[in-house]
Amino acid sequence: MNHHQLEKDIEHLEQIIARLSGNDRIPLSYWRNRIESVSSANLVPSQVQRVKRLSEALGELETRAKERSSHDTVR
Repeated sequence: MNHHQLEKDIEHLEQIIARLSGNDRIPLSYWRNRIESVSSANLVPSQVQRVKRLSEALGELETRAKERSSHDTVR
């Protein structure tokens, strides 16, 4: 993946992850796969940190979604 496309992908993910709710049409697993795809590229240190933050933010969403799902199942 070339540097410019990689940067665009990271910027796009930063915009999307900040707006996700866990109830969106596109499942969180799709975004996890996108982050993993970007993280497997040859990143510079600043990009590594940005992708790490994205992964952590998505992880928090995934945790909340699982908690919400298990809470709904208990009802």
